[in-house]
Amino acid sequence: MNEIHTVLQIPDEADGGRADAVLAKLLDVSRSTAATWFTDGYFSMNGRPLGKSDRLTAGDRVTVDIPEQRDPLAVVVEPVEGLKILADDDHFVVIDKPVGVAAHPSPGWVGPTVVGGLAAAGYRISTSGAPERQGIVHRLDVGTSGAMVVAKTEHAYTLLKQAFKERTVEKMYHAVVQGLPDPLRGTIDAPIGRHPSYDWRFAVLEGGRPSVTHYEVLEAFGKASLVEVHLETGRTHQIRVHFSALKHPCAGDLTYGAEAKLAAELGLTRQWLHARKLAFAHPGTGERVEVVSEYPQDLQYALDALQRGDV
Repeated sequence: MNEIHTVLQIPDEADGGRADAVLAKLLDVSRSTAATWFTDGYFSMNGRPLGKSDRLTAGDRVTVDIPEQRDPLAVVVEPVEGLKILADDDHFVVIDKPVGVAAHPSPGWVGPTVVGGLAAAGYRISTSGAPERQGIVHRLDVGTSGAMVVAKTEHAYTLLKQAFKERTVEKMYHAVVQGLPDPLRGTIDAPIGRHPSYDWRFAVLEGGRPSVTHYEVLEAFGKASLVEVHLETGRTHQIRVHFSALKHPCAGDLTYGAEAKLAAELGLTRQWLHARKLAFAHPGTGERVEVVSEYPQDLQYALDALQRGDV
C-alpha cells in the first residue's frame, strides 16, 4: 500500500461516530487495520493524537499520516549472510540454510528469506506456486539450519514436489536431545496438531495429522544425546514436538520444554537441530543425489562441549 498524507473532513453523516469506524470507512480499510494505525499514531486532530474510540463531529479535520505499508508477501531481494550452496545444476540448487532465515516471505516475518537470498545471488528459480514461494518444494523452520533443495525449473518443481509428497525423499536430521531416549532406536508415531492454547506451538494431539519420526542414538553424554532422525512425514516442528512429548526435548528448545540452565551451559540460543542430509532422485536423470550439511558453529560448539565432558 502506498503512503497516505492527507487531511480528511468528517462528513455530516459521520457526525458522532467512533473515530476507528468512521476513518476505516473513509479510507476503505478494515476496522482492525484502522485500529492498528491508531495504535501506531497515524491519526491526529488539532495537533494531538486521535484515539480510536474518540467521537468525531461533522466538519472535524483529521490529519492522516500513514507511511508506506510493506507487503508481507513481497520478496525482498537481499544477500543472506551465511547462505552456502551445497549442490547446483540446471534443475535445482541445494542450499545450506543458516539459522534465522525463513524459506519464503510470510505475514509477520520481516527477516531474510531463502527466496530473496537466492535472487540476490543471481539465481533464477522455478515460478511455480505462489509468487512468494517460487521454487520452494519443502521448508525448514526459521530456527533450523541445514540442507534444503530449491527447484530451478518447472519440471524440477513438479517432480520434487511430488517426491516430497510421496515421501521418497530421504530427510535425515541430527539433534541433541536432553537425557537418553529409551529405547536407543525407535519410532515415534504420534499425531500432531496446533496447540490448543498457543497459536505458534504444536503438540501431540488426538485427531492431529499422522506424524512418524524414526530415530537412533549416535552418542550419549549423560545430560544429553546426539540422535540421528529420519522423517517419514514432514509436519511443522515435528522433531521438536515428538521429542518433547518423550520428555527428551531438543537441547536449547525452550519453547518445547528444554532446560534453560543446560542451554546456557552449551551456549545455545536455539534448538540443537540440523538438517544433516538430503537425498532424492535427480529430476533430470533419475540418479540419486545426496548432499550433506556440516554443523554450523553454534551447534558444533555445543557438541564439542558435551564430547569433552565440560557439561
